[in-house]
Amino acid sequence: MDMEQESESVDWRGRPSKPTRHGGMTAALFVLGLQGFEMMAVAAVGNNLITYVFNEMHFPLSKAANTVTNFVGTIFLLSLLGGFLSDSYLGSFWTMLIFGFVELSGFILLSVQAHVPELRPSAFQEASGYKASIFYGALYLVALGSGCLKPNIISHGADQLGKHQSKNLSTFFNCAYFAFCTGELLALTLLVWVQTHSGMDVGFGVSAAAMAVGLICLISGSFAYRNTPPRGSIFTPIAQVFVAAISKRKQICPSNASTLHSSSLHTNKFRFLDKAACINGSDESPWRLCSVSQVEQVKILLSVVPIFACTIIFNTILAQLQTFSVQQGTSMNTHLTPNFQIPPASLQSIPYMMLIVVVPLYETTFVPLARRLTGKDSGISPLQRVGTGLFIATFSMVAAAIIEHKRRVSTQTLSIFWIAPQFLIFGLSEMFTAVGLIEFFYKQSIQGMQSFLTAMTYCSYSFGFYLSSLLVSLVNRVTSGSGGGWLSNNDLNKDRLDLFYWLLAALSLVNFFNFLFWSRWYSRTQSPLLDTELPQELDKHNALSLNYNHH
Repeated sequence: MDMEQESESVDWRGRPSKPTRHGGMTAALFVLGLQGFEMMAVAAVGNNLITYVFNEMHFPLSKAANTVTNFVGTIFLLSLLGGFLSDSYLGSFWTMLIFGFVELSGFILLSVQAHVPELRPSAFQEASGYKASIFYGALYLVALGSGCLKPNIISHGADQLGKHQSKNLSTFFNCAYFAFCTGELLALTLLVWVQTHSGMDVGFGVSAAAMAVGLICLISGSFAYRNTPPRGSIFTPIAQVFVAAISKRKQICPSNASTLHSSSLHTNKFRFLDKAACINGSDESPWRLCSVSQVEQVKILLSVVPIFACTIIFNTILAQLQTFSVQQGTSMNTHLTPNFQIPPASLQSIPYMMLIVVVPLYETTFVPLARRLTGKDSGISPLQRVGTGLFIATFSMVAAAIIEHKRRVSTQTLSIFWIAPQFLIFGLSEMFTAVGLIEFFYKQSIQGMQSFLTAMTYCSYSFGFYLSSLLVSLVNRVTSGSGGGWLSNNDLNKDRLDLFYWLLAALSLVNFFNFLFWSRWYSRTQSPLLDTELPQELDKHNALSLNYNHH
C-alpha cells in the first residue's frame, strides 16, 4: 500500500494501522473466504431460480426468465449503493457485515417459504397476493445484501495490498476470481444436486449455512484488516466541478496547458471542465472554485464510462446462460448413466471446472511469460484483458445458435452435453473480461471512491441482465405474427431461440469493435502521470493561478 493510503488506514478500533500487524495477503485471505462462500450461497439460488419459479411459483416461462434476470440485475445495480455507503459513511468492513446479515435473512425466508406448503401457490396456479409478496421480499433481501457486499469484498481485499502494488494486486484479483469460480462450482454441483434431490427448502437452507460461514470468515479477520475510513459524500466534489464549470461556462479556457497551475496533472480531454478551476474573484466557495486535481478526477470518471458501457452486451450473453440455456437443457437427454441424471442448472458448472485449473495456470504460467514480453506486472494490461474476453464471448453465442438449431431439427433427443461448448467458451471469456474490468476500475486514480468504482463493474452485470429482459420483450414484439414471437411460447420446440442467439452473436461482435475504438481513445487521452494517485486537496491554492477573461 502506498505511504499516503497506509498512513490514513486504521485498525478495527479506529487507531492507526501498523504495517507489521495489519494488511497484506494474510488479511486478504479472510475476505476471499467470504467471497467464496457468499458466491456459493447466491449462485445456488440464482442459477437454479428459474426452475423454482417455473415449477413452484408457476410463472410462465418468459416471466420466470425475466424474474431471474431482474433479480440478478438488481443485485448488481444495488452494488452502487454498497459502494456509495462504504466510501461515504460506513467503510467497507461495516458495510459487508451489516448487509451480510441482510442477505442471510433473505436466504432463511426463502427456505421457510419453500418448506411450508401454505406459503406456496397450489398446483398450476400462479403465485399472487401475500405468497408472491413473501417470495419477492425474500428474493430482494438477498439481492440487497449481495449487491451491497460484492464491491466491498473486492475493494476491501485489494486495500490490504495497496493500489500501486501492481504485481500483488494482479495476483489478488486472480485469486478472487478463483474463489468466485470455486463458489460457483460448488453451488452448481453440490447445492443444485441438494435442491434437486432433497428439495428447494433444504437447498435454500444450505445457502443460508454457506452465507453464515462466509460471515464467520469476515469477522475472523477483523483484527488483521487495514481499514480505509469513509470520507463523506463522494458525490459532493464531483457535483462541485460540474456546478462550477456550468456557472463559468462563458469564460475562456487557456490555449496552453503550461499556463495552468499544477499543469503536470492536466489533460486536454473534457476541456470545458477546466473552467471549474478558474479563479474569478477573491473569495470563492467550493461550488465556484475547484482544484485542478479535483477536475482531473472527474475527467477520469467520465473517461471510464464508455469502457463500462462496452461490457453490457457481454453480460446480456451471461443472462442467456442462466435462463434460456438452462431451459434448453431440460428438453435434452440429461442421463449421464441409466440411473443418474444431470440437473440442467449444473451445466453451468462445466466452465468453472475448467477455470479452477485454467486460472492458476494463467497466474503461474501465462502472466510470467507475458511479463517478460510486455514489461507489465500483470502480463497484459487490464484493457487488453477485457478486449480479449469480449472477442471470445461472441463465439459462445455462435456455438449456442448452432447447437439449438441442431436440437430443433434432430429426430433424436440430443445429449445435454451438446450445449457444454457455449458454457466453456463463455467461461474462458469471463476469466479475461471480469477480472480485467475489476482491475482496471480499481486502479483508477480517484481517492475515496474505490468501492464505488468497483461497484461500477458489477453495475455492468445489472444493465446486461436488464437489457436481456428488454431484448426478450422487444424481440417478441418485433417478430410476433401468426405463430407468435421468437420467444413467446412456453415450448422451446416452437420458439426460435437459435435466431435469438444469432442476434446476440452479431451484437457482441459489433460491441467488440466499439470497445476497440473507446479503449484506444482512452489510451490516447490518459496522461501517464495520472497513473499515480492524485491528491485530494481542494483548497484554492491548488486552483488555476490564471484569471480568465470573460467573453
